[in-house]
Amino acid sequence: MFKILKKEILGPQMVSMVLDAKSIAKIAEPGQFVIIRVSEKGERIPLTVANFDRVKGTITIVFQKIGKTTYLLAEKNEGDFILDVAGPLGNPTEIEKFGKVVCVGGGIGIAPVYPISRKLKEEGNDVISIVGFRSKDYVFWEEKMKSASNKLLIATNDGSYGEKGFVTDVLGKLLETEKDIVRIFAIGPAVMMKAVADMTLKYGIKTIVSLNSLMVCGMGMCGACRVTVGGETKFTCSDGPDFDAHQVDFDELMKRLAVYKEEEQIAMELFKGGK
Repeated sequence: MFKILKKEILGPQMVSMVLDAKSIAKIAEPGQFVIIRVSEKGERIPLTVANFDRVKGTITIVFQKIGKTTYLLAEKNEGDFILDVAGPLGNPTEIEKFGKVVCVGGGIGIAPVYPISRKLKEEGNDVISIVGFRSKDYVFWEEKMKSASNKLLIATNDGSYGEKGFVTDVLGKLLETEKDIVRIFAIGPAVMMKAVADMTLKYGIKTIVSLNSLMVCGMGMCGACRVTVGGETKFTCSDGPDFDAHQVDFDELMKRLAVYKEEEQIAMELFKGGK
């Protein structure tokens, strides 16, 4: 049982929770995730460790209310408990002193980008972060990202805050002016990561993405999270979640992400109907 110490509404359908998870906080690193089960009969879902405090023994998770499980999780409040939180799982993001790097986060993907940006800056990198939101109402963790970056650029789809457009629009302009970028990290919707990968391939800049494939066990046994990387089958949980973006078969990934859309819709309809 893991106690919820703090709950915060970050924006429309977006929730942050700080959990008492001493054993996880002790060894968690940027890029890793946990598998959460809200109730005994509930499904297992992966959520990135968006922050951790080794002294306080806490981890932070950020999620968007999309399916039944995230709605159930969002119903819990400070002082309540989550049944299972397993982790940290996955491989930490490879971080060292590279030079000038760019961290790109889209939507809820900004939460897992934060600890990566922070550690990159701690290692002495010149960190430029680009974060994108649907509109001003969805902007969160701006100050955190500022503190974790040497320069922060913000984009919104409708132009209500920051620059109007997508993160790729901002990245495109940046790549034209900053010729010494050596590595790019991108986390967000699969279509966004694919767009970033397509763009950076032309510049020959190594790009790392954290994949969001469907996952069940989180330990490489079930095979549900398999993806094709460099023509080989990989498991996101045990081989990743970070991969070379230019080697990922994004078209296959996006097809697999849509496999259970109908079942997910039925589950939500039953949930809303009280069944």
